[in-house]
Amino acid sequence: MKKMQEQNVKGTQDYLPEIAKVRRDITRTLEEVFVQYGCEPLETPILNYSKLMASKYSGGDEILKEMYNLSDRGRRELALRYDLTIPFAKVIAMNPQLRMPFKRYEIGKVFRDGPIKTGRLREFTQCDVDVTGIESQMAEAELMLMALDAFERIGLQVEIQYNNRKYLSGMLALFGVDKGQLNQVILVIDKLNKIGADGVMKELNHLNLSGNTLSSIQRFLEDEENSTLSSFESYESTQVQEGVKEIAELESFLQALSIEGQCNFNPFLARGLEIYTGTIYEIFLVDKTITSSIGSGGRYDQAIGGLIGTNETMPTVGISFGLDVISTAFIARNVQDLSPSPVDYYVIPLSKNIEALTVANDLRKKGYNVLLEMSKMKLRRALERANKENIKKVIIIGENEVKNNKYNVKDMGTGEEVEVVFLFK
Repeated sequence: MKKMQEQNVKGTQDYLPEIAKVRRDITRTLEEVFVQYGCEPLETPILNYSKLMASKYSGGDEILKEMYNLSDRGRRELALRYDLTIPFAKVIAMNPQLRMPFKRYEIGKVFRDGPIKTGRLREFTQCDVDVTGIESQMAEAELMLMALDAFERIGLQVEIQYNNRKYLSGMLALFGVDKGQLNQVILVIDKLNKIGADGVMKELNHLNLSGNTLSSIQRFLEDEENSTLSSFESYESTQVQEGVKEIAELESFLQALSIEGQCNFNPFLARGLEIYTGTIYEIFLVDKTITSSIGSGGRYDQAIGGLIGTNETMPTVGISFGLDVISTAFIARNVQDLSPSPVDYYVIPLSKNIEALTVANDLRKKGYNVLLEMSKMKLRRALERANKENIKKVIIIGENEVKNNKYNVKDMGTGEEVEVVFLFK
């Protein structure tokens, strides 16, 4: 029998304690922020029916190409979730008793059989917040404020770029893009930051668009005056003006919150997923150590109604944070202050295992996190471990401690020791 090959499935990764601690701390920080903003926890299955994940209200053809499909013993067609949005929409559709507006957060694994890059594997963790039942751009503004608060606590400086799909789709319609080609064109424009205007135009040339349409799109992408919202107020298009109105409403909230300097209008931001119907946004690191977005979201008012089968509009907006790319950015900066050792006391026995165990048990009952050294490691090496793992307080239990019914707590940072009376049985 051949030995099983000792390697991970391509696109998956093990996280050893040093990295896992950072990821756990980031997750806890995000969760604390989510709760502070009034979000309630929700958990949804990783395994779903393929029909649900492939509905026309999902991410579109591009994301469906990356969906993991499988079947069970009953030959039912199933799929692993590729995001947390469609499962959330399913929950709303299945539970009409939920009180609106409903605001939830969920942190969980998702799976996409797509390209592997820095901060993005095929099994990764998303941290999502979604709000349903609010039509006002106040919902978007609060989510953007929440994102800025979260990254400030994590210790990463970010900027948020935003746009509106009504405005963008309306502009492309004015340029002569047919409705049937709209999503294809948006997918290409979504690559603008990666391949530049020339690269976008080269790909658009393969979509059989008219010469006038291509020329209009190129002027749109290259016109420096398009950086402000006022540039688009003169366009006579209902869809464009609806988008402009929503962007203006959003900006009024951002100004009131004094965060407009961290949130910037980007008329070319596309977000390729077909699900979006209004405001869209992406979050980027200011220092550009990672150039791809580390969070994103937008409004998707038609998904829930579509899943229910009524096709009614149900106002919903969400935001998603990628734990993997955030932790990659955090670790790359060698920032340590978010991840101190979770251990309060490190108890080291010197041939007094039973007594050391009773001390550790006593401290744990008092609510402390205690690491008990259970190997036969020499004292010098144990102290080196304490320093390496940034454990602040060390307790040594030897013959003298047991004999005198007391032990010392040593602060590894200052060297100071505090005597504690303890009755050894």
